[in-house]
Amino acid sequence: MQLRTVIAGVSLLAGSLVALSGNPAQAASSVLYVAPNGSDGAAGTESAPTTLPSAISRIAPGGTIHLRGGTYRYAQTVTIPAGNNGTSSARTKLSAYPGETPVLNFSAQSEDAANRGLAVNGSYWHVSGIVVERAGDNGIFVGGSNNVFERTVTRYNRDTGLQLSRMASSTPKDQWPSNNLVLSAESHDNADSDGEDADGFAAKLTTGPGNVFRYAVSRNNIDDGWDLYTKTDTGAIGPVTIEDSLSYDNGTLSDGSQAGNGDRNGYKLGGEDIAVAHVIRRSIAYGNGKHGFTYNRNPGTMTVSDNVSIDNAERNYNFDGGTSVFRNNTSCRSGSGTNDRIIGNSDSSNQFWSGTNGSRCSSYAGALRWSFAADGRLVVTFGGSAVAP
Repeated sequence: MQLRTVIAGVSLLAGSLVALSGNPAQAASSVLYVAPNGSDGAAGTESAPTTLPSAISRIAPGGTIHLRGGTYRYAQTVTIPAGNNGTSSARTKLSAYPGETPVLNFSAQSEDAANRGLAVNGSYWHVSGIVVERAGDNGIFVGGSNNVFERTVTRYNRDTGLQLSRMASSTPKDQWPSNNLVLSAESHDNADSDGEDADGFAAKLTTGPGNVFRYAVSRNNIDDGWDLYTKTDTGAIGPVTIEDSLSYDNGTLSDGSQAGNGDRNGYKLGGEDIAVAHVIRRSIAYGNGKHGFTYNRNPGTMTVSDNVSIDNAERNYNFDGGTSVFRNNTSCRSGSGTNDRIIGNSDSSNQFWSGTNGSRCSSYAGALRWSFAADGRLVVTFGGSAVAP
């Protein structure tokens, strides 16, 4: 995983001051500072920081909200509402202050589908460097489009850590969240009380085209690492791309606890016999509680290439139907296991598991470790040696 990513369109736009809709007494600002001890009416300068909800309501399109380090405690969802947008040439930034870690803590919420942490329903935002934890539902919920989520951590939430889905049941399909990028992000230890819904990352049920996960890590979630589920009553979602990412130990939390209802897959790529042409490439599934990569009743033509799947509890690759194209995938085990199941277009470039390890598996022996490089690349090592699927 040695690719380098450049994100276009995140430079600041130096906008003029404009009147704030619904609050004519305050003007929009191009730069605002937020701190745990900030107050709503403060100017939003470094010396007089404001609150996050206040900053969201008065930041100018293309401006920057700097979040100082520390813990912010909320009992209600913090929402970037629909219509509060950046621009195609300059996203509005919600960023950790350099060298500091802001933690948005929602532990005061009860477990409930309405109790999300940070809800990003606006478009053209760039959210970076923040931790969102212990929400009553999703840690970060994304209903908007053309957003970037970079170096975020979603943990200990009571549903999926970071999820893309429509804002409301009345949201038309052409407004489902599209063209969002999740980059160099981590999601772990998300668990609901039923033990069957909390994934690391999800783009499911009602998402549009163009959503991408790159250099992302999902681990120790009670259900799946990634969930791209579809339902008959809402139909197909847009194709999702997952690349250069890692999913491991899902189905078991960091403290070792498990729940019997979870699916526990590394990458769950469908649902209810609805065809969607997802792309998953150069990604690793390791030690998940069920399958590493599974079509999950997606009969479409997915592109599955250059992936590695190791020591998942059932199959490393489980594709019981469909017309997916498989190229240069690798499957390895440190002991016995269930043979991979592949239906689709597969050739000799793949090295699937059928009782013995192939020659490539020697590169994937030893302890798994990972880190993010300075430029955001995901670096994965086995036994101290860096690998690329």
